[in-house]
Amino acid sequence: MAADGMILPIGKLPLRLLSRVIDEVGEAACDPDLIVGPDIGEDAAVVRFAGGMMAVKTDPITFATDAIGWYLVCVNANDVASMGADPRWMLATLLLPERETTEESVISIARQIAQACRKLDITFCGGHTEVTAGLDRPIAVGTMIGRLDRPPITSSGARPGDLILMSKRPAIEATSIIAREREKELSARVPYEVIEKGKKMLFDPGISAVREARAVREMDGIHAMHDLTEGGVYNGILEICIRSKVNAIIHMEEIKLYPETEKLCRIFNIDPLGAISSGSLIMAVSPDRADEIRKAIQSAGVECAVIGEFTEGEGKAYIKDNDVIRPIKYLESDEITKI
Repeated sequence: MAADGMILPIGKLPLRLLSRVIDEVGEAACDPDLIVGPDIGEDAAVVRFAGGMMAVKTDPITFATDAIGWYLVCVNANDVASMGADPRWMLATLLLPERETTEESVISIARQIAQACRKLDITFCGGHTEVTAGLDRPIAVGTMIGRLDRPPITSSGARPGDLILMSKRPAIEATSIIAREREKELSARVPYEVIEKGKKMLFDPGISAVREARAVREMDGIHAMHDLTEGGVYNGILEICIRSKVNAIIHMEEIKLYPETEKLCRIFNIDPLGAISSGSLIMAVSPDRADEIRKAIQSAGVECAVIGEFTEGEGKAYIKDNDVIRPIKYLESDEITKI
């Protein structure tokens, strides 16, 4: 017990506490050129600048250690892209553990960042690196800036009657993390091929959602868009519902899982729908534009499906599995922490 209350669990701050934090910093978010500021469920800030708009995001990688540079670029780019912006420029801060960091490990992270930036056509602009006391793993923090040519797509625009589109399938990032961080333990429980395919899911289908976001960012009919990070499908849907003041119903039969995801998550009793899912986007789209938007994403080489709909309500979400409907609860700790 801490002097001022309960010790917080690993993961995102509880919504109640996060709301208090936003209230505390609210007076500092006062520039009239700030179009989208701090709020629950918003993936990035949007500012008006030099006659145009920019989306700006900062996000850390705190759990994965293998391929941390690749994770860093992708998760920051995803947040900017999900606002309808085109991610263009990146900076990074690398905090590296003492007594463990070698020159080779630093160069490896730098190489991963460079490879991911080239893959996504992002310019790396600079940052900061240091060996830091008290760490047991590397911590990487990114800042991504994107150009925005039209009004941002926020998490607050979902409307009753909108269909819910999801790109790819849940828990891509979680599957890759399990395979990479628990490879030795898994080798006695699942075939080698499952582990290797799970590791490669970092790149294929991949944890970047930039391709599908770029394919639809100038299309009409997208009322809200959100990338699925901590808490996966559950938290992503709820965050849109809370921001948009609507309810949602997810149809379980419409959600497919990759075979590797099913096998690896089952070993650690992980619910894939509550596991970190970078690489997937959730969109609230007008029913009369849904097919066109889905086909545009598929034409970009990305899987996409309608998994539910938004309804009248006040920020709740449900899953319908056959004839059973159950409420979705917000996860304060991602399912990946079970490993």
